[in-house]
Amino acid sequence: MSRALAFSVLLVAVAPVMAQKEFTLEDLNYGGTNYRNMVPQNQYYTWWGDQLVRQEMEDCRLVDRKTGKERVLFTLKDINQWTGTNVHHLYNVSFPYATEPIASVRSGMQTMLVNFDTHQVVWKTTLEKSQASEWNAASKATAYVKDHQLYVKDAEGHVFQLTTDGSREIVYGQSVHRDEFGISGGLFWSPDGQRLAFYRMDQRMVKDYPQVDIFQRMATCEPDKYPMAGETSHQVTVGVYDLTTRKTVYLDAGDPTDRYFTNIAWSPDSKTIYMFELNRDQNDCYLTSYQAQTGAKLGNLYHETSDKYVEPLHPIRFLPWDSSQFVMQSQRDGYNHLYLLDTQGHQLRQLTRGAWVVDELVGFDTKHRSIIILSNEASPIQRNLVRVDVKTGRRTPLGSQTGWHEAQLSASGQYAVDRYSAPDVPRNIDWVETGKGQATRLFTAADPWQGYKVPTFECGTIKAADGQTDLYYRMVKPADFDAGKRYPTVVYVYGGPHAHNVDARWHYASRPWETYMAQQGYVLFILDNRGSERRGLAFEQATFRQLGQIEMQDQMQGVKFLQSLPYVDTSRLGVHGWSFGGFMTITLMTHYPDIFKVGVAGGPVIDWKYYEVMYGERYMDTPQANPEGYQKTSLLHKAKDLKGKLQVIIGYNDPTCVPQHSLSFLAECIKAGTQPDFFVYPGEPHNMRGHQSVHLHERITQYFEDYLK
Repeated sequence: MSRALAFSVLLVAVAPVMAQKEFTLEDLNYGGTNYRNMVPQNQYYTWWGDQLVRQEMEDCRLVDRKTGKERVLFTLKDINQWTGTNVHHLYNVSFPYATEPIASVRSGMQTMLVNFDTHQVVWKTTLEKSQASEWNAASKATAYVKDHQLYVKDAEGHVFQLTTDGSREIVYGQSVHRDEFGISGGLFWSPDGQRLAFYRMDQRMVKDYPQVDIFQRMATCEPDKYPMAGETSHQVTVGVYDLTTRKTVYLDAGDPTDRYFTNIAWSPDSKTIYMFELNRDQNDCYLTSYQAQTGAKLGNLYHETSDKYVEPLHPIRFLPWDSSQFVMQSQRDGYNHLYLLDTQGHQLRQLTRGAWVVDELVGFDTKHRSIIILSNEASPIQRNLVRVDVKTGRRTPLGSQTGWHEAQLSASGQYAVDRYSAPDVPRNIDWVETGKGQATRLFTAADPWQGYKVPTFECGTIKAADGQTDLYYRMVKPADFDAGKRYPTVVYVYGGPHAHNVDARWHYASRPWETYMAQQGYVLFILDNRGSERRGLAFEQATFRQLGQIEMQDQMQGVKFLQSLPYVDTSRLGVHGWSFGGFMTITLMTHYPDIFKVGVAGGPVIDWKYYEVMYGERYMDTPQANPEGYQKTSLLHKAKDLKGKLQVIIGYNDPTCVPQHSLSFLAECIKAGTQPDFFVYPGEPHNMRGHQSVHLHERITQYFEDYLK
């Protein structure tokens, strides 16, 4: 099917109008009391080698891959009887050994390995309350961070303290570089479990941001280490602890000042460590190898530079059938693709290519010597499962090629659990044979919105401000939409890197709040501008050194499209977004004060000099190197141009977009005599948690009801 034809099929309403029950925010918002009943039902699976196990609260069931029939392996009652504990459910049970009838079960602070053939606990350990922890199945050792110090507990229960100088200023074994570059943790076991690589982050030189805890009799200061763009950043090193020698060495990576270390990976034989190393400008990147035993540098295997930025987000992955070759992901040709290299650094071949991106390397099919990926080759708004032959590069679609997919691969990679949704499909779960591409349905979720007044969800494209690039949009219309009427319309915007709003999931990935607003009689419009993800480097890097400018031009192309629609009342046009979307909301409100009547900006960036080093400098350079860009994109000098009704909402203890952003903007508004509204959630971070999210969306809705209708 051609992309044009595929798109014409997508441009349809995906839900019938059912004029029955109306939604509440308690139904739609994730913090709501009825939210769990309003999302598509799910089933949970895990792999025991190549055998599929379905997890329920009360039992674990083996699924026959030929017939789909299920056999109970054990029940919750069994586990509690065999272990003498009080496990509450079996959803987090795993099967760490492909050929042994062993289940890993957690009860409170205990982790147990239970032989479900002999009904015996064969091993257990008690975990500590920790800031971070990582268990290794091969050695049964656990690394953990407690009271800022790093420990290792071996299989026999012996505890070894690795550090003594840990503090909030010297951080061990946790995520560094503010979770950028794909980093999500700081503990990395070798395959054999005998060595532990870990991060050490020294941030004594980083300035504190003075967060305040107001929930004390006398408010107390709880400062965050926050390296702002252009300011002094932290220094990271990588240690390696050897369980056999009980010694720690550090990788000889040189001076860590103004450098980033990321995507740590081990060789299959546990002797070599690989990581990507970046300069502070993030335009010069090396893949480097180190000897794990001594920490000595072995060499640079790969080098990539850019006139803008290089962004390594994935560790290398070794071929299971050849430990001398590995797969690396890079955007060097303009799109994220796979490359095959050997351990000497020779590029053997590019495995995937084209004007599309590899979203995820799911794993390897060892029998067919193939790589299983998720990509958007079928459509920019889809994410589909594909097998890539390592020798020939031939790509074979697996299972359904519609919608948006997630996959869990079996131990050998010959089978996958493929769960997906499509604009008119709440959720399907398939069993896929990766060698044949055939799919067997395991589960189909019912539509949880049956019996409700469901809006119309549409998807289409418009041209970007360059007149050439296709931009995807979503439009949400009231269930009783009448093309003869004129509707107040809200533009929901994010627009920043590493995110998108429109894809081929259920209802085109529409946010529940959009459904609620459509029910109140609004049209919602959501556009993915240039600068957002999954469309290649040129698309993303168009915003380099001028965040908000190209994005604003593209969003205004969306406004022109809205102005062409007879049912959109452009005298009642609003805009709302959070984080980067909050920045875009105020950017649009102040640059086009006669277009946007009402805006709600949540957790906004106001001036990029107040944002953190890694993210801010990647896209804007430093304030010292790009003063014109920082001045051009700052909203402080735009406070005087505010005309419509604007509400700014923040979490009082936001560690991401710190309150200095919004408070500085308010100060400028006071000087200029403009009148924004301001609301704060005490104690909350960048996003509101729990039921406070319902309160938040009630407030956002009411603001539009008060001033836009």
